[in-house]
Amino acid sequence: MSGNLVKARSSIIFILAVILSCWAVWEIEQHSSMSLAAAQPAGIQRSADLPAAKPVRPLNDQERQWAQAAWKYFEANTHPDTGLANSVAGYPAATMWDTASYLLGLISARRLDLVGQQEFDRRMARALESLGRLPLFDNALPNKSYSTADLAMVDYTGKPTEKGIGWSAIDLGRLLVPLNAVVWQYPRHAAAASRVLARWDTSRLARDGELFGALVEPEGNVGVVQEGRLGYEQYAAHTFALMGLDVARAADPRQHLAYADVFGVQIPYDSRDPKKLGAHQFVVSEPYMLDGLEFGWDSHLREFAWRVFRAQQERFRRTGVLTAVSEDHVDQAPYFVYNTVFSDGKAWNTVTEKGEPVPKLRTVSVKAAFAWHALYGNEYTARLVESLADLQDPDKGWYAGRYEETGQPNKSVNANTNGIVLESLAYIATGKLLGRAAAADGK
Repeated sequence: MSGNLVKARSSIIFILAVILSCWAVWEIEQHSSMSLAAAQPAGIQRSADLPAAKPVRPLNDQERQWAQAAWKYFEANTHPDTGLANSVAGYPAATMWDTASYLLGLISARRLDLVGQQEFDRRMARALESLGRLPLFDNALPNKSYSTADLAMVDYTGKPTEKGIGWSAIDLGRLLVPLNAVVWQYPRHAAAASRVLARWDTSRLARDGELFGALVEPEGNVGVVQEGRLGYEQYAAHTFALMGLDVARAADPRQHLAYADVFGVQIPYDSRDPKKLGAHQFVVSEPYMLDGLEFGWDSHLREFAWRVFRAQQERFRRTGVLTAVSEDHVDQAPYFVYNTVFSDGKAWNTVTEKGEPVPKLRTVSVKAAFAWHALYGNEYTARLVESLADLQDPDKGWYAGRYEETGQPNKSVNANTNGIVLESLAYIATGKLLGRAAAADGK
């Protein structure tokens, strides 16, 4: 069989998968919350005070200014040669997670009329064209990080690496969120999104219902490892399921579910032992708030999100310390931390990716505050957002947050913070991302 025929057949198969994904999103939109709940595994007790979704409403003048400040980040940090945005201001590299944050920020900016149709089309077309010609790790899937200047594979320090450093199933699951939104809501860019994904060997992302990432072992071989813990696993599984992958075990929160009491709230955490398996079980806001903003939650993630949020609200009620914790960039070494509700047996643990404690870097997170405010909109979330409203630079965007111990700004300015601020404000004005019909003007 000729190479061209194989490529053509792969493209046809992918286009059919895209059509099926669109149908799946339509089905999600059409069915009631009762139908969604029935499709989920039983056995997780529902909170009596679980709030209903907030109705959409127009942004007020202050909220529009907040959105404009967030968009400034991408105006200042999109590389003209590739159309991709830097993960952190002035740092010409990006992970696939942060690339998703840019694309979702762009979609949100269009939904909010911060950018016109022409600029949206130009930016989206340029980004998709670059994503469609990335060199792939092991000729299979996108590397964990790329130069935003020339699309070369780089390591996490930005150093070029010819072979690459592996792929992240969780990061690629997040990238599939905006790509699915493009296919469903922006038909003029659907073919370009299809070309991006047609190059991927998605069969290597899942096995026996679980997600798998790749890394380069010390001897230089490619190693494949199970990836994802509770919250992140289910979030990524949403989009992989739309692509037709068997992710049943990753999507089922009961597989490794345990609870920890944090200020009287039963917090869900992953029961897999990090001492045996290496991966830590960080209970943070990130996957739960993103799942709400983008998918509108299934019944179980709705419950888990509420508990994770309530513990943070309860910490403030009992201690007077404003609390909004998630994974975050920080403006000092080690430059990225997990501010957790619970991890490795401890509540309010702030740790590095390796689980090393860095309590002085606990941050009140701007993106977590905005996301929880969009999703729940209560007195506490309003207080959170107002307390952080000064953490913006009119020319650079939003800072990541405020250090809890010192009250000083965490002046990391990055794509994830600003993208999620835009997503949150777009949610207030227009609702969840996926499940929306395409508008005539692509908005």
